[in-house]
Amino acid sequence: MSAQSDGPYGPLIPMPERTPDALRAAVARIAPSRIPALTQHLFEATTNAQQTQSLAPLRAFVHSWAVFVAIERHPARAQRLRELERVVDTGEQDPSEAIAEIRAIREAAEAEAGL
Repeated sequence: MSAQSDGPYGPLIPMPERTPDALRAAVARIAPSRIPALTQHLFEATTNAQQTQSLAPLRAFVHSWAVFVAIERHPARAQRLRELERVVDTGEQDPSEAIAEIRAIREAAEAEAGL
């Protein structure tokens, strides 16, 4: 696992390795309510990988959950993302700036996760 500094308020956990087991352990620590979704996604990815004889579904699983962990391990970043998603979902104002910031958060999370 690798840690990244977040100013005086560090991440809740180090960034885990990009494996299903490490991601599951990280999600169990920072967002235990999401374990059923992770388990279902892993089951579907494994089934699809077997049916298609391709690792692409498993890669997509790892990518999705690594980004989730990279975001959620920083509570302020996760909260900001949820606020921005509400702006987009409600449609009460021009979402352009919110969409750009969401993209920036996700790109930073991908970089942090080594993707």
